[in-house]
Amino acid sequence: MPWKKPSNAIVIDAYEMNIIDWDAMLTDKRIAGFISKASDGLPESFTCTGDHAGDTVNHCKTMWRKYAVSRELYQTRRMLARANGLLWGAYHLARPGNPIDQANHFLDYASPRDDELMVLDLEGIDAEKFMSLEDASIFAGHIKTRTGRYPTLYTNHTTATYIAQHRSLYPILSRLPLWYARYKPGIRNVFPMGNWDSYALWQFSAAANCGKRRCPYRVTGTLDDIDVNVAAMSAAELKKVWAKGELVPAKPPVLLVSATAISSSGGGIGIDLMMTASITPTGKVNPYSAYSPRRKTFFELLN
Repeated sequence: MPWKKPSNAIVIDAYEMNIIDWDAMLTDKRIAGFISKASDGLPESFTCTGDHAGDTVNHCKTMWRKYAVSRELYQTRRMLARANGLLWGAYHLARPGNPIDQANHFLDYASPRDDELMVLDLEGIDAEKFMSLEDASIFAGHIKTRTGRYPTLYTNHTTATYIAQHRSLYPILSRLPLWYARYKPGIRNVFPMGNWDSYALWQFSAAANCGKRRCPYRVTGTLDDIDVNVAAMSAAELKKVWAKGELVPAKPPVLLVSATAISSSGGGIGIDLMMTASITPTGKVNPYSAYSPRRKTFFELLN
């Protein structure tokens, strides 16, 4: 529970339906940043002409009004956050559809400044419901082309694990800084540390695990549905890396080692099978290579 360490920075993220009393929220001096939902899939149609993908013209106009209001809310929140010294970031909710158009839509909507975080929100690996991993790679590459910086990848444990296991197929996605969503008190032996040495942010509290009786972290001036994140560093340290947009170091190809193999080798240490194995000079696989003393100590610090 790194959020219980007072020196670790807290970051709020919100979408347009989250209710926020800014005066009250800003009394929490641990809050160092605010990440807002920006664009969502492909841009809405202002004229509502042509094909609406099954929508009626009236529904199109309704969606445009909602879109226009959310854009103004985004700009208002950015002004309030920056005026009060908070780091600012924006995320794009990735949907099926042209990834270049979605990247351009995000940049037009968010108008990110050089000191603002950019995020690709990838909710799953089902390409019929969410942006495919191939398109997500294109999205990230186009953001880099236009801004000179890569976005951070926001995703859940299942998707992060899949990307890590198949990093040879997704060399960009697997090297984006990871904003990790998992609503558990700890991530020991779960976080795909063989691919990412650490999380950029950990979304540990949301409506899924925050209620009237229990909540990992309550933010004054917000309801139970607000998303709360922790960084494994202070606010001052977070500011230095917030918007750098650099890829994390590349890791060797994944060699998945079966639980049976580990058991027969005498390794009863609860090793995370997601960690990267290595090949020794003799050509044998060393399944414990990623569980080195240095990594173990660092992982314990995160928890």
